[in-house]
Amino acid sequence: MDRITTLMNRFHRRVRHVPLSEADLVIMGDASGQPSQILFYPRTKGGHAPTGAELWSASVDWAGDNNPMRTALPAVVEFDLTQDLETQALVSVIQQESGEPRCGAQWVLNRLGDVLLVRLLRDQLQKGSTEPGLIAGLADERLSRAIVAMHDTPGRLWTNGDLAQEAGLSLSRFNELFARQVGETPMSYLRRWRLILAHQDLLKGDRVEAVARRYAYSSAEAFSRAFRKAYAVAPISLRNLGAAVA
Repeated sequence: MDRITTLMNRFHRRVRHVPLSEADLVIMGDASGQPSQILFYPRTKGGHAPTGAELWSASVDWAGDNNPMRTALPAVVEFDLTQDLETQALVSVIQQESGEPRCGAQWVLNRLGDVLLVRLLRDQLQKGSTEPGLIAGLADERLSRAIVAMHDTPGRLWTNGDLAQEAGLSLSRFNELFARQVGETPMSYLRRWRLILAHQDLLKGDRVEAVARRYAYSSAEAFSRAFRKAYAVAPISLRNLGAAVA
């Protein structure tokens, strides 16, 4: 079961080499100048306090507050490169690509940045989380099956019973564990996920009625009410804004 791919596909990223004062991704070096640690600040740009050991800094544009994975990460993600020679080599290539002008360098940097972020996310899922949220939910083998099912097929008419069956848990145990680990009910998470996807689709210019049907709303009116409550803007207004920008 893949816990990351849908999130990576839905929330596109752009990695840019920037000064440390604008960065949220920092590569640290050891005494010999070799990459030794990655520091990622998911919700803060320019928040890293310089130590003199910085080798490279970047800005990761990754859908901001509308990305549930990004908002679920801790304030600082730390990754030890000394125990992972493959990622250490990846970081070295990233440094080389951003160090001098080359044809297609930004494209390569984005792709390598994707690989780097996947490795950071895998590490976070392996460590789990002591705080309720998406990371804690995906780190649980049982809950992750239900969460991935919601991510992959958001338009299905899910019930708590369906999701409990995906998780292999009784309904009461599933609801209890989900609320404790994720910090909200399964249906609340599903509604929020659907609205996040709807927000993206409207910005791309999709029709309100089509988006409502896609995410299992009974009518465009019901969808519009839920969307306006979540984002304080009417779906048609967001769609028009996306069309104007395109």
